[in-house]
Amino acid sequence: MPRLLGYLIAPDPPSRRTGVLVAIAAVAVCTLVVYPLKRVAPVVSLGVVYLLAVLVVSTIWGAWLGVFTGVISAGAFNFFHLPPTGRFTIADSSNWVALVTFLVAAVLASSLADVTRTRAREAMDRRREADLAAEMARVLLRADNLAEALPPAAARLAAALDLPSAAIELGTVPPNPRRVAFPLREGTRTLGVLVVPADTDEASLSRLQERVVPSLEALLSAALERDALLGEVVETAALRRADVVKTALLQSVSHDLRTPLTGIAAAGEAIGSPTLGAAEREELAAVIQEETKRLSRLVDNLLDLSRLQAGAATPRREWISVEEVLRSALGELGARADEFSLSIDRELPLVRADPAQIERAFVNVLENARRHSNGHPVSVRARAVRERIIVRIVDRGPGIPSAQLERVFEPFYRAGTARSGHRGSGLGLAIARGFIVANGGRLHVESLPGQGATFIFELPIEPAGAVGAAAADLDGAEAQVPAVPAPDHVA
Repeated sequence: MPRLLGYLIAPDPPSRRTGVLVAIAAVAVCTLVVYPLKRVAPVVSLGVVYLLAVLVVSTIWGAWLGVFTGVISAGAFNFFHLPPTGRFTIADSSNWVALVTFLVAAVLASSLADVTRTRAREAMDRRREADLAAEMARVLLRADNLAEALPPAAARLAAALDLPSAAIELGTVPPNPRRVAFPLREGTRTLGVLVVPADTDEASLSRLQERVVPSLEALLSAALERDALLGEVVETAALRRADVVKTALLQSVSHDLRTPLTGIAAAGEAIGSPTLGAAEREELAAVIQEETKRLSRLVDNLLDLSRLQAGAATPRREWISVEEVLRSALGELGARADEFSLSIDRELPLVRADPAQIERAFVNVLENARRHSNGHPVSVRARAVRERIIVRIVDRGPGIPSAQLERVFEPFYRAGTARSGHRGSGLGLAIARGFIVANGGRLHVESLPGQGATFIFELPIEPAGAVGAAAADLDGAEAQVPAVPAPDHVA
């Protein structure tokens, strides 16, 4: 029954042509139904049967078709059932009551149906507007970027209101005769504008102004406020992270700075004693030099990390030999013959990279491997594999648990320092990866606990023609570049 009533008062009734056909068919059916009813009731009282057809047609198609149905119902009732039958004459004047009743019923039923239909249409419009508001709230309030969410929100608005197009703009827009702009305000502050084509009908413009614009103003205001709050949250989180980093930095480097400074101060104080012999003075001088280098490396690491995090570590690319850079890194570490074992292909191609940054990355990883290798020599192998140069630095230390393989490249993170007894600043590996990535390469680690760790550098190789030209340039300048000494057993 509710579904039938909903069909009878649908916002958009069927076509008038269908209504005429239904009216004629309904009157014909009622005329046939009256014939058997004459046996049980007076014929005058059977006019109410036609009233059903009049009410149905009036309710669905309105007053005009309802009146039409009432007229043909009165004619059919008169012609087929009221004496004298077969003629359009009414012998009894009281039969005019049937015709008047049909007409009055048609007008009343159609009027009630029109009111109900109008309210149903308004309810449907309001439901669509509520659905539109909910959808736009989801789009605008859940978007990461409000400016990117405005076009899809405007598209949904246009589709929901059957508009050819619509746009939502932040701020103001210049006047344009081809469009109508509805300002979106919060008090006296302009939030944005809703723009629709100038040929939009008046009913849609009025609907936009009265119903859509107020809800859109509230949503846009809430979205802007949410963006402002998110910005404050992000800024607060960034400040908090900065404080955490500063605290970690102070906690991390305080010991590392204090240790070499203490050693330098103690050696400097002792070296001035008149009771020391020449050998003891040389030993103390060596301590001062070693601790000074250690302190210098720590300061360099801090500066390198600062440049990487600020995005200021732009590489100065040039053609370099990976073998020469490795030997230079070993020279900077002051490597002894028993600390490193090198195996490098003789025909390694040149690569384009920043030599200082690549050397710094090698120094940090080599120093880390030497520190954790438990006195065993660190293996360094360099090979050309397809379009990359692969450098593997393998130690024989305690290894790295699988859960920490990526964390070892985080600043200030130290893997297994408490167990191994080694303590570093936690910066070297982070800086090494940063420099390698900045030069277009890759640095990762493979390890099994108790079986050592393998740090793998991957550097891209340029096309063969470019490498050949670079090699000729380097050969011409070879006499001007002093060679860096390497451990005696290097292959």
